[in-house]
Amino acid sequence: MARKTSLSGFPEWLPEERLVELHVLDVLRESFELHGFSSIETRAVETVGQLLRKGEIDKEVYVVSRLQEDEDAAPAERGDDQLALHFDLTVPFARYVVENGGHLAFPFRRYQIQKVWRGERPQEGRAREFTQADIDVVGDGALPFRYDVELALVMIDALSRLPIPPFVLRVNNRKLAEGFYQGIGLQDTAGVLRNIDKLEKIGPERVAQALCDEVGATPEQAQAALQLAAIRTEDTSFVEQVRALGVNTQLLEEGLGELAEVVGEASRRAPGTVVADLSIARGLDYYTGTVYETVLVGHEQLGSVCSGGRYESLASTGKKIYPGVGLSVGVTRLVTRMLSQGMAAPSRKVPTAVLISLVDEESWSPAQDVAQQLRGRGIACEVSASAAKFGKQIKYAERRGIPYVWFTVRGEDGSLAHEVKDIRSGEQGSADPASWSPPAEDLRPVVRAAGS
Repeated sequence: MARKTSLSGFPEWLPEERLVELHVLDVLRESFELHGFSSIETRAVETVGQLLRKGEIDKEVYVVSRLQEDEDAAPAERGDDQLALHFDLTVPFARYVVENGGHLAFPFRRYQIQKVWRGERPQEGRAREFTQADIDVVGDGALPFRYDVELALVMIDALSRLPIPPFVLRVNNRKLAEGFYQGIGLQDTAGVLRNIDKLEKIGPERVAQALCDEVGATPEQAQAALQLAAIRTEDTSFVEQVRALGVNTQLLEEGLGELAEVVGEASRRAPGTVVADLSIARGLDYYTGTVYETVLVGHEQLGSVCSGGRYESLASTGKKIYPGVGLSVGVTRLVTRMLSQGMAAPSRKVPTAVLISLVDEESWSPAQDVAQQLRGRGIACEVSASAAKFGKQIKYAERRGIPYVWFTVRGEDGSLAHEVKDIRSGEQGSADPASWSPPAEDLRPVVRAAGS
């Protein structure tokens, strides 16, 4: 696990830890592209007004005052025009879609991997600077519900390729929940959702009390809301369990149908990885339908490592709306747990596969010739800096985690003889710099799950 840095909440990795993070990023990138998602990147800053236009968030945003055009203006005078670091990738993406809508082909499928910043209280799984990997599909005016199903399948495929424990994608539907709350007489559905979202943190008794105190629910209404939240199934049997609660509204039925479609298809294609969990609410107000959260089995206390949902009007020009559905992987949260629990490790600490040794100081230039040939075939290598004793050069390779050492010796007739030694096994044999390659598993570091 990475050492604590001098600035809390801003993680830094050692080289071998960074290899694990890069593996996660590479797997996610490859998976998203296999499903037809295009990569974009948005700027790191947005105006405060843009970041908060869907309502206040419960995280502190970091204002960047030196980027303001009028550096003499006091922060209070700038208001919504202040610039701040983005706290997620969804809100900037919504702005990006509105500004570039005329140049995009809809439905637009995008993935985005960038750092974000939040005023979190630092702890494992929560940092102030961290990396997210998002996928979204956005439509022009309308977006078929089928994409809600597809996004779940894409993320299951991506996460299944990572060296992590089993995971569960927990799915709910805001229409289902809001329709149920309206059916029992609770009109402040956003308030109910915000409190239900705290179930795992504070427990049902305190949530019930909060519903009565903050939303005006009766004890009976609060208990009905908790009964709904207690339903959890790995198939579509949740539909009958909800109907057995005796509430019937059009919005509830619409949400039941949508959730059944997601869970039914996902459970058929990836059994055991998806559950209908009617306690999932997602705190952000812009979600309007399907909502997702993902936890690692046995590591539920870490919180969700992947979440998202459907939004109907996050991106809008006033005359036109761009509905979408998306999921976001908390890469830093996931990697932090992988490292702290020893879930995965690279096969070596450095990219270098071969150290080219020096027999004497005059051999440095010929050694560079060998390195050039090896690199031309994609073999990472480095050349010793000095002609120390071979034992010392081998020790250097061992400390770096380099598996092979290359020896070049000039014969009495001026010819060069090349040999390569696997310093792990001690095996050594002749090699031709024009054709030699290490075994495929040694060509570059490989990140494997613990015990594999």
